[in-house]
Amino acid sequence: MLKNIFTNSFGILFSRLLGFMRDVLIASYLGANIYSDIFFIAFKLPNLFRRIFAEGAFVQVFLPAFTKSKTKSVFAVHIFVIFLSIIAVLTLLVNIFPQIATKALAIGFSPHTIVVAAPFVAINFYYLILIFSVTFLSSLLQYKNHFATTAFATALLNISLICAVLLSRYDAKPIIVYYLSWGVVVGGILQLAAHIIAIYKMNLSTLLLGGFRYAKKRSLHVKAETGKFTKEFLPAIWGNSTAQVSAFLDTWLASFLLSGSISYLYYSNRIFQLPLALFAIATSTAIFPKVSRLIKQNNQQQALKYMQKAFWFLATVLMLSTLGGFILSREIVQILFQRGAFSVNDTTHTSMILKMYMLGLLPYGLNKLFSLWLYAAHLQKKAAKIASYSLISNIFFSLMLIKPMGAAGLALASSISGLVSIFFTIRVFGSKNFLDIIISKKLLYWLILAVLSVFLLLWLRGFINAYI
Repeated sequence: MLKNIFTNSFGILFSRLLGFMRDVLIASYLGANIYSDIFFIAFKLPNLFRRIFAEGAFVQVFLPAFTKSKTKSVFAVHIFVIFLSIIAVLTLLVNIFPQIATKALAIGFSPHTIVVAAPFVAINFYYLILIFSVTFLSSLLQYKNHFATTAFATALLNISLICAVLLSRYDAKPIIVYYLSWGVVVGGILQLAAHIIAIYKMNLSTLLLGGFRYAKKRSLHVKAETGKFTKEFLPAIWGNSTAQVSAFLDTWLASFLLSGSISYLYYSNRIFQLPLALFAIATSTAIFPKVSRLIKQNNQQQALKYMQKAFWFLATVLMLSTLGGFILSREIVQILFQRGAFSVNDTTHTSMILKMYMLGLLPYGLNKLFSLWLYAAHLQKKAAKIASYSLISNIFFSLMLIKPMGAAGLALASSISGLVSIFFTIRVFGSKNFLDIIISKKLLYWLILAVLSVFLLLWLRGFINAYI
């Protein structure tokens, strides 16, 4: 378990470090203004799909169904063709009607801004086809307990975007956005190529070729399996996407606020997403196949032991990340982004939003862990209900807080919705199971570590402000 967690974590860390380098360059040459807002809007929906598909929802439904299937190759190809066809049609529609799609993404944009942004939205949508193909292949690799390719592949997207910024850094801002948009597509092609190579090396290409060869002859054999998968997939997507949908709603509502608000949310959310992906997503991805098999074998006690180990690891690192991100929010933003076109005023706005996001790190991270239990036990509908409660609370608090707090209120609403998610998830997981996990000597050590960390971080903030 630890090997897989660290493989995922190291790959994600490498990718996110490149991602921060990418964001530093974007902040330096685009800053936080209408042009950066346009790119982040254009990339928002494809990136939302990437997070929903690549960070758990698809795999958590596909992998158990694929494992149980009697005709694995035909089932896999059948699912791939269905989803790829739907996504291809959606991409075609966006390219035919880009202004309508842009208006849906950023309803608060002026008519002129929508006209400017529409071509970039159309270009970015090509990434959707590529990232689904990557996610499908990565789920097959996970079946073979191969995590490294997927963990490191996102770095290729970041490298592509870094090259795009460097190539266009002396051009006008619309040209930079144009280069970035095509950089997204090139990055998706590189990710797909890396996964195709891995599939070939893991001897999974034969399985896929066999699936295409016998797809027509044996399609009836997988009809029931496909129907069951489809029924479980939509609740799983909804139940596993609360954080992503909340971030998408933040951007949508921020289009009504002052120019630059979308960028402030993006930069702060990028920092928030680092520990979430590095620890919570990496851990849940690594232990999900094992926990799923143990629950299938009715070995709940052993599955709970895995959950307990993962819980204390996550609770510790996420608590430290939360405290560090909240106390050092201004210093983190200043060090990462404050240069070039990114001003002191931009740092002030971004750091306040970061504080509000960091309040939700622990609940969102732990919810990732406990929700995998629901998917392993095929409780997708309950997970979907929990997601609905969370989304309703997010909308309510967003509308309530946006006027007095602006973009920071949207981030706080997102964190509150994370608390709602973890509350209801633990109720389904079982209060007794949860108490068995947390009531131990580790709880006392955890609290002591939290107190000591606060003092250390306050000292560190004073040191940074004195010398930087």
